[in-house]
Amino acid sequence: MTHPSHPAAGLIRPVRQSSLCVGLLLLLGALMLASLNFGYVDIDQSDLIRAAFGLSDPSTNMIVQQLRMPRMLLAVMVGMSLGASGAVLQGLLHNPLAEPGTLGITGAASLGAVIAIYFGFAATTPLSLPLFAMTSAGIATLLLLFVARDNGRTLTLILLGVGISGVSVALTSLAMNLSPNPWAVSEIAMWLLGSVRDRTFQEVNLAAPFILIGLIMLMACAPSLDILSLGEDSARSLGLRVGRLRILAIGGTSLAVGAGVAVSGSVGFVGLMMPHLIRPLVGHIPSRLILPSAIGGGALVLAADIVVRLIAVGPELQLGVLTSLIGTPFFIYLVISLRKRMA
Repeated sequence: MTHPSHPAAGLIRPVRQSSLCVGLLLLLGALMLASLNFGYVDIDQSDLIRAAFGLSDPSTNMIVQQLRMPRMLLAVMVGMSLGASGAVLQGLLHNPLAEPGTLGITGAASLGAVIAIYFGFAATTPLSLPLFAMTSAGIATLLLLFVARDNGRTLTLILLGVGISGVSVALTSLAMNLSPNPWAVSEIAMWLLGSVRDRTFQEVNLAAPFILIGLIMLMACAPSLDILSLGEDSARSLGLRVGRLRILAIGGTSLAVGAGVAVSGSVGFVGLMMPHLIRPLVGHIPSRLILPSAIGGGALVLAADIVVRLIAVGPELQLGVLTSLIGTPFFIYLVISLRKRMA
């Protein structure tokens, strides 16, 4: 399999990457404005724009700048990290089902963050939260690449991802079970469901540098993924430094996904869905997939966050719950489609 395939291959005409990115950026911009509009307090459109620049009354400025803007920015950053990492992992592993969630990377990052919270490191040193999450994500990614080097079959990698996720869930449950503070247990449980609600610019400033560096590293993988699609032996004969590519992919995924998980919790299936939705539009060329997947991922998570605010049934639905409800049927559909093509 040269590129991770898609059921709609050949049914959708490819478009220019620049045109696609412009369209996605316009969609993302519209969603960002919509996100600032939604909340418990109705704010006039003109006041909303002024408040974004701190030119409205103090209460409106506080609502927009301290509550809505951090939530909007985190949703975009988390979505971009998941979309880009999913595109890179699918190209690197030649696996159409690869993404941080299905491969256990998100679960490992969550475990690292829970360890930082459980032992009190996050309370005394806020920077420890993303550092623990990124380290755990890096270890999981290294393990996956080690197995893929010897046996990169789709089923093997997915089963390994299930195993990593299972261990992460088990250790997280152990930490919750042994926690002497019931409020800490409740906080960890809600955090694991994934959300960008009630976040501040402290979380934005904490995650943004790591996510930005991670995205740059992931974007740098683009040209090499085209060569790698010819096969590792052929790629080496053409001068590709496969080791350097793996370092960029591991580092970028660990930084971007780990930092995102540290501030939002687990938001699943975005890295699986977005590359598959974008791939037919870029002619199944790996180098053209990463940037649109990142922008589309940001738009998808932001749209999901808007939806959870619009669903007024009981407590606010957690962001990670909604993405899982959407992503699980999509994952099952891909598995069934892949099995039919391999039969």
